[in-house]
Amino acid sequence: MSKLQDDFNAIIAKIEERITDEEELNFIKQQIADISMLYITELNKVMDLSERRVNQVVENQRVLEKKQQELEAAMNNMEKELYVSEDEYDFEIICPYCNHEFVSDIGSEVKEVECPECHNTIELDWNQEGENECGGHCRSCGGCGHEEEIEEIEVIDDMEIEKEENDDDM
Repeated sequence: MSKLQDDFNAIIAKIEERITDEEELNFIKQQIADISMLYITELNKVMDLSERRVNQVVENQRVLEKKQQELEAAMNNMEKELYVSEDEYDFEIICPYCNHEFVSDIGSEVKEVECPECHNTIELDWNQEGENECGGHCRSCGGCGHEEEIEEIEVIDDMEIEKEENDDDM
């Protein structure tokens, strides 16, 4: 601000050097002061308007951040209600000890679960990919992949029956 003041004083000094009439000099100085005050007044108005706008932007930002936090909280609640994490699943389990049926949220790493009715520990058998995959052709469950084993057992049983019948005939 001192440079501005120095420049202003230099301009007034030049005017004082050129104008020798005291009345003219005072008139010009007053006019320059009036013009300066007009500019200062307008600059103050612009600064006040800018400050109000900045304050409004700051307030709007606060409101938006609060709304964003509320939306994030609501979305997190919705996500918890609608989606099960990739590692946890709802399983319907029938206890082999007491036949109590219950639903449990368990992850694939869990190897056993406790029955809420009889409190016995139930071991869980997780079939890994590629192991015992269901082929969908079994007569007993419609897709366990053990049809060949069942057919082999039936063929062996039929052969043993035929062999026994032949032995009896002899």
